[in-house]
Amino acid sequence: MADEQQFIEDGLQRTQIDEFFAEELGRAGYGGMDVAKTPMGTQIVLKAEKPGMVIGKGGKNIRKLTTTLEEEFDLDDPQVDVQEVEEPDLNAQIVADRLANALERGWYFRKAGHTTIDRIMEAGAKGAEIVLSGKVTGARSRVEKFNRGYIKHNGEPAQNIVDHGQGVAVMKLGTIGVDVKIIPPDAELPDDFEIYEDVDVADYVEDVEGESVEELLEGEPDEESATPVTESEPEEPSTGEEVVEEEVVDEEFEEVETPGGDVEENLDELEEAVDEELDEETEAEAEELLDEMDSEETANDGEDTDEEGDQ
Repeated sequence: MADEQQFIEDGLQRTQIDEFFAEELGRAGYGGMDVAKTPMGTQIVLKAEKPGMVIGKGGKNIRKLTTTLEEEFDLDDPQVDVQEVEEPDLNAQIVADRLANALERGWYFRKAGHTTIDRIMEAGAKGAEIVLSGKVTGARSRVEKFNRGYIKHNGEPAQNIVDHGQGVAVMKLGTIGVDVKIIPPDAELPDDFEIYEDVDVADYVEDVEGESVEELLEGEPDEESATPVTESEPEEPSTGEEVVEEEVVDEEFEEVETPGGDVEENLDELEEAVDEELDEETEAEAEELLDEMDSEETANDGEDTDEEGDQ
């Protein structure tokens, strides 16, 4: 069986045994139990306001409880020990059962709550809280709280230091849940501290090897003589490779000589040659046009003379 499943079954069994004792030993002032498994069997320690009623005449009642634990809860050789509660007003389970019985007898919830919490604080508790939830006054359920002193609600102190008890009051309108939390007077809370007056502090200071604080202060330089510290640039992490920085030198580049002399002179010569070719072509075309025009005129003159001869 897995460990998680075993923890769940142990917790369920413990709760069932606690409910069984609360039902059977209600009149004896049941105040809780402690269960410990040993190689010899299961050790159960009961806390009760009236141990005589738990044991019974000649141990009759305690033998009956032991037989029931063996048969119904499957415990190996249970050994039941009964302890008397010295201060019932500081036991949360006993207080919760008393308050539930007072409500069932007809006590007004506010009077019962204030009276109970006052008795708890008079017994020396550091803090207490009572919560009543249910139909306390009418058909509508609500929650009423009564606080005194100092109480812890969460964390390790709430689990290990605060005593927690629950009870149920069966009323005509419905059930009323009673929840009681008590911090006992001898509880040591993690945030507690004490103030001692007229005490020499040197007796509580441990000697530390090495120089004292005064010697260290004397060795420090004065503010005026201290040299100012300049902020240095952070060094780049070395990667194991040397970085070679090459300096770029401005070199004067020599002018490259173009073939055939200066470019501008060559361009001028090309333009002149192109103009000359263009002039020759235009002149030839002009001469051809003039020749054509002359031939056309002579032809026209011949036609005119022929027409005049015919007339």
